[in-house]
Amino acid sequence: MNEPVLNTRAPDGAVYATPSAGREFAASASIGISVYPADGIDAASLIKHADMAMYRAKQQARGSYRFFAASMNEEMERRFALEADLRRALARDELLVYYQPRVDARSGRITGAEALLRWQHPQRGIVTPGEFIPLAEETGLIVPIGEWVLKAACARARQWKEEGFELRVSVNLSARQFAEKTLVEDVARALHASGLAPEALELEITETVVMQNPAQAAQTLEELKGLRIGLSLDDFGIGYSSLSYLKMFPFDALKIDRAFVAGIPADREDVAIAEAVIYLAHALNMRAIAEGVETEDQAQWLSKSGCEELQGDLLAKAMASEALMPLLQENRSRWRAPVSVPRRTS
Repeated sequence: MNEPVLNTRAPDGAVYATPSAGREFAASASIGISVYPADGIDAASLIKHADMAMYRAKQQARGSYRFFAASMNEEMERRFALEADLRRALARDELLVYYQPRVDARSGRITGAEALLRWQHPQRGIVTPGEFIPLAEETGLIVPIGEWVLKAACARARQWKEEGFELRVSVNLSARQFAEKTLVEDVARALHASGLAPEALELEITETVVMQNPAQAAQTLEELKGLRIGLSLDDFGIGYSSLSYLKMFPFDALKIDRAFVAGIPADREDVAIAEAVIYLAHALNMRAIAEGVETEDQAQWLSKSGCEELQGDLLAKAMASEALMPLLQENRSRWRAPVSVPRRTS
């Protein structure tokens, strides 16, 4: 027999159901509304348009409502078309991997490169990651796409090695990829297929991803670490991690998010945060990496503050591997490090 419940309504509209056992559950609704006859003259059209409006309500603010607008229909059609094209992009060889160099803050020499996905659409041209990565995440396409990027990056790094360049390639893992049960096996296969030494591969995982399930994340990271690859915590400082959790994760590096690099050295708060991240990284025996470096002042400050590696458009933009060759041959980025830089003591 079902337990009797007492329903109460909160100020935010959510309904709280309290069973007799004393447990309380909160439920809210996202509502899409279409109006006859402006939005349709038959039930099928009205339901379809109300569903589109509900999707928009969920997207923008759960627990809210939206009325259907013609622009939603146009946007949904574009989304469906983009999704269909994305499903065929791998088979048609439309996806590309660009590489943004990462440099040693003391010498300015290139030490590695981050693999960044690009989509060369036959009609639309270059589709920005901001347009298709969220769609790939939502549809699950990010898993096969991410596996392809991993294999391509490992093969490229192996080729660099054969050409005499000692570089570490870093690859971003999405939330979906990180949750895959076959992740460790997939990484091992990519290394084996390419012949790349594990030490030449670094995986980047965002703070938000590892905090979704810290205990499971710690286990997965330890298994990945067993492959002898590098691990870096991306977007550090903008998520919800606790320092007590941070020490249980086997990361090799902390990446200072570009949101904090942007204000350096003028913004006192950004400076304080960057200093704290660098200090924390060194205290936990990790490297500090700054991304989004766009000005000479930022690079100079980070270098003098003990940040080991820098990445950003000032140093070199993301580019095709062929375009990267002249920089690798010079073995320098476009930035020259300060003459004297304090060295890490930990």
